[in-house]
Amino acid sequence: QVQLVESGGGLVQPGGSLRLSCVASGSIFTINDMGWYRQAPGNRRELVATISRGGSTNYADSVKGRFTISRDDAKNTVYLQMNNLRPEDTTVYYCNARIFAYHNNKWSDYWGQGTQVTVSS
Repeated sequence: QVQLVESGGGLVQPGGSLRLSCVASGSIFTINDMGWYRQAPGNRRELVATISRGGSTNYADSVKGRFTISRDDAKNTVYLQMNNLRPEDTTVYYCNARIFAYHNNKWSDYWGQGTQVTVSS
């Protein structure tokens, strides 16, 4: 099986920073795209940022210039550095990875359990 575990969420004041981490573990052969999404109650899950295996990145317009996605393939980890946080960034953040796993010999999308980010004074 494959697991994604996020960490790094919490409470921060407006203008502050947080760094989210997501570690993939289990029967992993290789990882393709990795990304971060967020979902507020009653809303659809929306893309925040993605990064390809080659390092190409894509960001939602609302976070461009403030958030930076990166990955460490040796550690099967993706990061999201969030700077200049705003109250509207408050929600649950989920990590996603496209993984080829040994246990089923196919590509699948895997999700973490989510980590809460709250931006408030």
